[in-house]
Amino acid sequence: MGTGRSLEELAQQSDSKYALVVAAARRGRAIMDGLQPLLQVQATKPVTIALEEIRRGAVIVDLPPVAR
Repeated sequence: MGTGRSLEELAQQSDSKYALVVAAARRGRAIMDGLQPLLQVQATKPVTIALEEIRRGAVIVDLPPVAR
């Protein structure tokens, strides 16, 4: 990934920037806790790996249902 432009494009693809950030943080934590990355990437930082997984479609960001 590596550039701010890619991150902005990723944010535009997502319905919610908040959901994107939460998903990337949770996936990054899971990688730090020992889960293997789903893709081969050059990145070494867990959150960067998670964002790349989301960008490539290996991890899907779902919005929780809205309670009424």
